Amino acid sequence: MSSYENQDELYSRPVRAGKRTYFFDVKATRGKDLYMTITESKRRFDDHGNPSYTKHKIFLYREDFDKFEDGFLDAVDKIKELMETGEFRDPIAERAAQESQPETDGESAEETASSEDDIAFDDL
Repeated sequence: MSSYENQDELYSRPVRAGKRTYFFDVKATRGKDLYMTITESKRRFDDHGNPSYTKHKIFLYREDFDKFEDGFLDAVDKIKELMETGEFRDPIAERAAQESQPETDGESAEETASSEDDIAFDDL
């Protein structure tokens, strides 16, 4: 039996983002140690249109929270800095532009925007 079986889930927060959903779950081990799992679940469709989900999970232990947060925030700040150079595409601006355009070819801007695979941290 693995160390994370029979854990107590204390809190769960889903964040929906297009085809992906992120789950932030706070759990406790049998020894009463707290940890968080971050799960990315992505919806995919087979050739017959049947949905399936792929999942990727990170286990983040309490003693690593501060270091993880520091690294995450540094990376987000760097992304914002790089975006200001204008050298990289901005899916948020692209989505806003699509939504402001009239419908074309029978597909609404909302349908086009929701099919985007790109997710910005500010969208979360």
